[in-house]
Amino acid sequence: MKLVFERSRAGRGTQYLPENDVPRRLPKAQLREKKLHLASLPETEVDRHYTELAKQTHGVNDGFYPLGSCTMKYNPQINEEMAALPGFTKIHPLQDADTVEGCREVCDTLEKYLCEITGMDAVSLQPAAGAHGEFTGLLLIKAYHRERGDVKRTKIIVPDSAHGTNPASAAMAGFDVVSIASDDQGCVDLESLKAAVGEDTAGLMLTNPNTVGLFDPNILEITRIVHEAGGLCYYDGANLNAVMGIARPGDMGFDVIHVNLHKTFSTPHGGGGPGSGPSGCKAFLAKYLPGKGAEGSIGDVRSFGGNFLVAVKALAYILSIGREGIPAAAENAVLNANYMKEKLKDIYPLAYDRTCMHEFVICLEELKHQTDVSALDIAKAMLDHGIHPPTMYFPLIVHEALMVEPTETETKETLDEAVRIFRDIYDEAVKNPEAMHEKPLHTPVRRPDEVLAARSPVIRYAFED
Repeated sequence: MKLVFERSRAGRGTQYLPENDVPRRLPKAQLREKKLHLASLPETEVDRHYTELAKQTHGVNDGFYPLGSCTMKYNPQINEEMAALPGFTKIHPLQDADTVEGCREVCDTLEKYLCEITGMDAVSLQPAAGAHGEFTGLLLIKAYHRERGDVKRTKIIVPDSAHGTNPASAAMAGFDVVSIASDDQGCVDLESLKAAVGEDTAGLMLTNPNTVGLFDPNILEITRIVHEAGGLCYYDGANLNAVMGIARPGDMGFDVIHVNLHKTFSTPHGGGGPGSGPSGCKAFLAKYLPGKGAEGSIGDVRSFGGNFLVAVKALAYILSIGREGIPAAAENAVLNANYMKEKLKDIYPLAYDRTCMHEFVICLEELKHQTDVSALDIAKAMLDHGIHPPTMYFPLIVHEALMVEPTETETKETLDEAVRIFRDIYDEAVKNPEAMHEKPLHTPVRRPDEVLAARSPVIRYAFED
């Protein structure tokens, strides 16, 4: 399709506003030397441009979106409508507190519910995304050790199956990262953990269920080992969708957590945001939280109270599905993942053939060896069938991995159709492997040169002047 600047023609446009009659008072040095590049289009062309863009974008409103570890589930429109109410959208963060009592109640109520769901005692809504919540939680751990004078605790233990943001957040917070191996069941190797902890252990970062979709059966033992070594336990809440309302991180022994409102609690995930990654903690860490004004706080990590409208959507979601709906969503997410796993495992080898939680991981290493058809080829082929591909090549501990997360909002009929497509693609991979390298064939963009795109990206339009 043509870019908006390629559609542009000088002199065209739609004039709704009167000419500017306010005299310019900016110093000459602050004025532009070149005319601002703005596309000149009539309203019809603007509308068609954005409609064409929308048609080329795949979302959960278009079809199946099993993007593992990202919980791309359908989010009810009512939550968007609540966040669009004028009483929420037409406020200013510098207003007097007594003029925004309703908004403050939204935040206070959401914090209370998040504490109940996670088993924490206090929450800050300031962090703007999941990784931001991780960073904030790690600053709480650092503040705790520093106040006690235990400055030798400089290491954060991270399993090798962790989200990539875990070691990055720990490094940004000034910690040394210690990676520990997974066992043959895809969970934390207890002997490796015992060997890693010591007087320099500040804490452990763990996702449970983990990135291969498994609930660690040794979770209480894991947190006990870390606590006995004097460290704290951090829970990456990215996969909370699988256990919310059923198992609470606080009851598993975790001291700090972040929750992704933009995955688990209704704001659409992806597309650049907005996100929200509230940080929660046990009572003994609450004074360090940002945005609470307490002595000893780590200070603000974002302006004002965070992404407020995301909080509105999250509260609307929690209130609308209620105490019964929260665990029901988790149960259906687990049911859907296990249903699809069982329907596929006879031809798609599983990384770990166990009852999974919200997602399961396929290992296509043998298929790649036998046919030269890779996980990437399988994923690309799905695009021709109207399915967004699963996460590819993650976690890194599984070679030729595809991570599938069907989510609770998909029907049995959708899952059955997806299973049929998965099986058809596998059959084609075995019978006609060469053709798989050309997929997709029917998408607006075929298969780009990914190496060239990564090394020499074209990220701005080349204007003539």
